[in-house]
Amino acid sequence: MSHICFAIVRCWGTRPTLRLSGYLWVAAMFGVLAALEANRIGVFLVPPFAATLTILMLLPETPVAQPYALIVGSVCGAAVGTGVSFLGSGLGMAVLAMVAAFVVISLIHAYHPPGVALASIPVLLHPGHWFPLLVVLPFTAVAVGSAAAMSKWLRGWPVYPKSLRNCC
Repeated sequence: MSHICFAIVRCWGTRPTLRLSGYLWVAAMFGVLAALEANRIGVFLVPPFAATLTILMLLPETPVAQPYALIVGSVCGAAVGTGVSFLGSGLGMAVLAMVAAFVVISLIHAYHPPGVALASIPVLLHPGHWFPLLVVLPFTAVAVGSAAAMSKWLRGWPVYPKSLRNCC
């Protein structure tokens, strides 16, 4: 039994990348979001943002972590959720918003899983009609920009974003 458990963890589990700088970066980003939330500036400390930071730190080479997918997918998902919120609120509308966001961001080649989740926030938490532009856009731009800066300034930080030279 222990052999199968070991095989499952080894083959299907993740390999942690214990970079102290990465964990400090995530903690600092969470701290800023918490401070903005605590000062009643708006709804900032939402679970999809935690997922976005985790993707940037642990999976920076994946397509869902690249700037276009991350920023456009997140803002578009939140915008779709805001649009659906005009029709109503509640769990059913949140599901509709997430399904619609999944379709839209897939069609525009900006698939970012937290963007799908962000579609539920306007429907469930009612952060205001400008949530996509006043909260999601600045957060994603700062997350992408700071990850790119860390990649350039810190040795051992993964290369981010992927180069456009070898894409086709």
